[in-house]
Amino acid sequence: MKMRKIYYTDGTRRQLNLFREIIVDNFAGGGGASTGIELATGLSVDIAINHDPAAIAMHQVNHPDTEHYCESVWEVDPREAAKGRPIGLAWFSPDCKHFSKAKGGKPVEKSIRGLAWVAVRWAATVSPRVIILENVEEFQSWGPLGKDGRPDPDKKGYTFRSFVRALNRHGYKVEWKELKACDYGAPTIRKRLFLIARRDGRPIIWPESTHGDPKSAAVKSGKLKPWRTASEIMDWSLETPSIFNRKKPLSENTMRRIARGIQRFVLNNPDPFIIKVNHSGDFFRGQKLDKPLQTVTAKNGWGVVDPVLTQRGYGDPEGQRSMLDLKKPLGTVTAGGNKFAIATSHLIKLRGTCRDGQTVMNPMPTITAGGLHVGEVRAFLTKYYGSDTGQALSDPLHTVTTKDRFGLVTIKGENYQIADIGMRMLQPHELFAAQGFPANYVIDRDINGIKYSKAKQVARCGNAVPPPFAEQLVRANLPEFCVSEHMTKFARV
Repeated sequence: MKMRKIYYTDGTRRQLNLFREIIVDNFAGGGGASTGIELATGLSVDIAINHDPAAIAMHQVNHPDTEHYCESVWEVDPREAAKGRPIGLAWFSPDCKHFSKAKGGKPVEKSIRGLAWVAVRWAATVSPRVIILENVEEFQSWGPLGKDGRPDPDKKGYTFRSFVRALNRHGYKVEWKELKACDYGAPTIRKRLFLIARRDGRPIIWPESTHGDPKSAAVKSGKLKPWRTASEIMDWSLETPSIFNRKKPLSENTMRRIARGIQRFVLNNPDPFIIKVNHSGDFFRGQKLDKPLQTVTAKNGWGVVDPVLTQRGYGDPEGQRSMLDLKKPLGTVTAGGNKFAIATSHLIKLRGTCRDGQTVMNPMPTITAGGLHVGEVRAFLTKYYGSDTGQALSDPLHTVTTKDRFGLVTIKGENYQIADIGMRMLQPHELFAAQGFPANYVIDRDINGIKYSKAKQVARCGNAVPPPFAEQLVRANLPEFCVSEHMTKFARV
């Protein structure tokens, strides 16, 4: 029997049987599922299929040993691809946009919703021992479309049940369940539906959670690790430019969202997230936060924001503009020569229905494929001396008690006033980290060295399966394929 040696970064080696069962990743995209599978097995997937040349190019640079098919899943003949080899695992992540509630009430395309049927084609022609399918939770409602191009509410779930029965007819036992990425070590709350089908008579096993709510008994007792948080994946070395006096002013809606976030996460927060800064403006990571980021989608809708005290005078016709006035954008705020002492940070979403954003003490939200819409807001605070709180940093106002929280922030009994607010968009490397990708995963160039734009990087990220999902599902259901955690080329975070 033909064998070859596989070497790992730690110097260990493993004999690989070339006649072993193979693994196929349909809809491979940027490689989230493939990466998770490799983290579990120590080997690249054998076959990856995707119609998008850019996605395949990113997959190739990270999984060079994989055989790549850059074509529609329907154009790949499973028998020709398998070449007579038995298939241990076939993974499917069909396009989810035309099932997701994020699409709203817009018409959907039957051809895209029907992509999942390719799993039945593989089941009928090459009989993979295990099939795993990933999609949004609304996939369970898959049914016929009405004349208006929208799902028929009276036939909700009809097609999904037909899909399951088709797998049953080919000898598969089928189960499905919703899982959250933060429960398996990814710092995002992304929730997905997983369907497992197997025909080898073995039980379907759903992996036990490895992480949980820091407040839960399981975490406090040491049974589970605490959820990883948004603060863990954020690059605190990046500047957050002031929201004032920008060449292109922020939109009124963005300014209102920033104002609401400052009120909620800074002024009304008794113990805000703290980042220490020096006088040259370099940021260093502060106290550890205790929750993961929310789901990361293909359209990055989250940014980071930083606060500034309200202004008095300076040409304001009303005499003052308060950051707490949520009916209008913030006015210009000058630093007055003050040195920033500390900074607090939170995230805002610049599109959709999100009003206030979220603390970085939680996991990241869902990352989308369509663009950068998540920002960090960082409030720069300067030590406040005296009993009065000034609106302009050089010009004190009438005495205001700390309970009024009018631009005054009390942290651990010490008073600070807001000196400036900065905002920046989260960067692709932060978003990939939020999805749970390894630290050394290549995201900025393809196999030919061609650079990817930030938009393309985010699109690959938002469409990707968080690797911890795939790793834990494979370890639970295909332990005979798996290796110890150090036997992989990818660097774990």
